[in-house]
Amino acid sequence: MTSRFAALIVLLAALLGATNAHAQNADGTWLTQAGDARVKISKCGGGICGHIVWLREPYDTSTGQPATDSKNPNPALTRRPMIGLPLFSGMEPAGPNKWAGQIYNADDGSTYASSISLSGADSLRVEGCVGALCGGETWTRAGR
Repeated sequence: MTSRFAALIVLLAALLGATNAHAQNADGTWLTQAGDARVKISKCGGGICGHIVWLREPYDTSTGQPATDSKNPNPALTRRPMIGLPLFSGMEPAGPNKWAGQIYNADDGSTYASSISLSGADSLRVEGCVGALCGGETWTRAGR
């Protein structure tokens, strides 16, 4: 009887562990790999949205004004503030703890095909691709 009870405990622990791993989500605030921005990720429709909520350098050093999306190719968007800037579009589930869509890069004003995947409770892999050329970085959870 003791071995059955032990086996049941092991089975329940494994099932609870699998449930907890599956229950991970990207909701929360994430610090970029360089540590220069924090991005708030939340559920958005059937997928996720992300926007900038903090910058290490929130002001344009040449003007002293709040940083704006100055590299955006659309002149109507170059004055929008960096704080609050949406980064993801069409980011939909693409597997367990993974989403795919597009990501906006304010450093060059371009949008790229992107995938985001949780690689742990506090680690998020963010990748972007131009054709076959891909790159990425790992973001860490800034707080729960």
